[in-house]
Amino acid sequence: MKAVVLLSGGLDSSTVLYQAQADGCESYAISFDYQQRHLRELESAKAIALSAGVVKHQVVSFDLSLWGGSALTDNKIDFPRDRTLAQMSESIPITYVPARNTIFLSFALAWAETLNADRIYIGVNALDYSGYPDCRPDYIQAMQEVFRLGTKQGREGNPISILTPLIDLKKTEIIKLGNHLGVPWEKTWSCYAGGELACGLCDSCRLRVAAFEELGLTDPLPYVDNYNTQK
Repeated sequence: MKAVVLLSGGLDSSTVLYQAQADGCESYAISFDYQQRHLRELESAKAIALSAGVVKHQVVSFDLSLWGGSALTDNKIDFPRDRTLAQMSESIPITYVPARNTIFLSFALAWAETLNADRIYIGVNALDYSGYPDCRPDYIQAMQEVFRLGTKQGREGNPISILTPLIDLKKTEIIKLGNHLGVPWEKTWSCYAGGELACGLCDSCRLRVAAFEELGLTDPLPYVDNYNTQK
């Protein structure tokens, strides 16, 4: 089987790439430089793709900062800091990038069809505290129908499948799965802040560190001043 895997370089997408490899897929990784503030993640995406031994890794460039609308694409919008896990679950945060997964999946679909691929893997997670609208099962189901109706493969009865192996997993369960698959966590990146060291304050850092701590593990990423979210 051939699979295109969306790879940001983060904890979730890296686990999904290793899962695709474990599933026996010939994997092609696709990452995106959309002028996000945390472009640092692309260094991790490249390292993970190399570590996993993908057939090819594409980095697609376009500029969502032209429109902004998100703390990840507009430097004038501050991303949340010091929010508790409970506060993260209250509403869709300003780190939501409008239509991002729709854009990403469209690029992945175009490449997948040229490869005559069978699958596209994406690391969406419906149980994450963020509750992004384009990470939920009903959204994925709708996009699967778009894949069926909007491609030659789909119309000929062989639609490319969207696989979401993490969609119902807690962050701790994702880490357990990644440990089983051998994901090199030290090569991954989750921080929104955009520095060379993880901030430990943004929602993504807090979710990540809390999950490692719940499992009695130490996150191998370097944090600013050895920041510890329990302090």
